[in-house]
Amino acid sequence: MTDFVQVSTATETRQQAVELARSAVRDRLAAGAQIIGPVTSVFWHLGEFGESEEWQLLLKTSLTRYPALEEHLLEHHPWDNPELSAVPIAAGAERCLQWVRESVEPA
Repeated sequence: MTDFVQVSTATETRQQAVELARSAVRDRLAAGAQIIGPVTSVFWHLGEFGESEEWQLLLKTSLTRYPALEEHLLEHHPWDNPELSAVPIAAGAERCLQWVRESVEPA
């Protein structure tokens, strides 16, 4: 197991995802981000069944930087209660993991 996670959230528009990605990476809370979409999402929300088109945002960070990244995403996300989850990165190329480590160190 590594000390890194991949964080996932989604937004209504591509531009919202880009803005979240830019601010998180610029603030060294994530090493990098990918934006995937549009994707179709099917869900229960506020007691109602729904389906929508969304843009998925994936970010890589360290476990130690995750709390600050979570706080940042919740503060800047356009939704009041966004989906936000982190999954462990079980293994990865050492040079890639080193890049994540170095990229999220506070300046």
